[in-house]
Amino acid sequence: MKDTEPQKPATYRAAIAVLVLIALALIVHEIFGQNGYLALRRQRQEFEALQNQIKQLQEENQQLEKLVKALKSDPKAIEKLARDDMRLARPGEIIYTLPNKDAKAKPPAARKNSLPAQ
Repeated sequence: MKDTEPQKPATYRAAIAVLVLIALALIVHEIFGQNGYLALRRQRQEFEALQNQIKQLQEENQQLEKLVKALKSDPKAIEKLARDDMRLARPGEIIYTLPNKDAKAKPPAARKNSLPAQ
């Protein structure tokens, strides 16, 4: 009987070690696994980013709908779009176009090359 008693603590320690290893493996899986805590956090961040993008796109759609309504019914809106975006003019009007600010930022050699030949 004395032979079995010393084996109990060794078996007991081995069983506890196995249980601890299994518990650690489960904890690591819950944190780093495919559906673990870190994946959940990443998905929440993506969800919030998509929600913000949806709000932005909805606001843009509302603005575009207002523009469409204005272009369908308001002649002044049509004229403003034609003048500003399409650079159209009424008969007899002269349109002056100034260079962009980007042209000033270019080095002098680049400006010389972009000027039309005389």
